[in-house]
Amino acid sequence: MIEFARDNILLIAVAVISGVMLVLPSLRRGAGGQSLDTLQATQRINREDAMVVDVRDAAEVAQGKILGARSVPLAQLAERGPELRKNKDKPIIVYCARGNQSQQAAAILRKQGYANVFNLAGGFAAWQQAGLPVEK
Repeated sequence: MIEFARDNILLIAVAVISGVMLVLPSLRRGAGGQSLDTLQATQRINREDAMVVDVRDAAEVAQGKILGARSVPLAQLAERGPELRKNKDKPIIVYCARGNQSQQAAAILRKQGYANVFNLAGGFAAWQQAGLPVEK
C-alpha cells in the first residue's frame, strides 16, 4: 500500500485536488443561501411581495434593471443593508450581472439577520433571456 502511494503520488494528488474542486462550489453556494431561477423568483415577487435588490454598479444598472428593483451596489451593501426591510422575514431576491456577486451579497444580508434571502441564478442575464420585464 505504501509503495502504491509512493509510486502514484501524482495520481493521488490529482484525485484529491479534483475532489476539493467539486466540493468548493457547493460550499460557496451554501454561504449565499438558496438560488432561485427566474420562474421561482417571479412567483416569490408576485405571491410573497419579495423585494428585489440589484447589487451591480451604477454603470451596469444604467443599462437596465429588473422592474421595481432597488439598486444597492455590492460595495455599499454592508452599510445600507439594514435599511432594506423592516420585516426581516420577508423574502429578498438579490441579483448581479450573472449570479456570482449576488451570492456574496446574499451572505452579507444573511449575516445582518435577513431570514429569506435568495440569489437569482444567472442574474440579470437570465432575467433578460427569459424575456421578463426590465426598466432603464
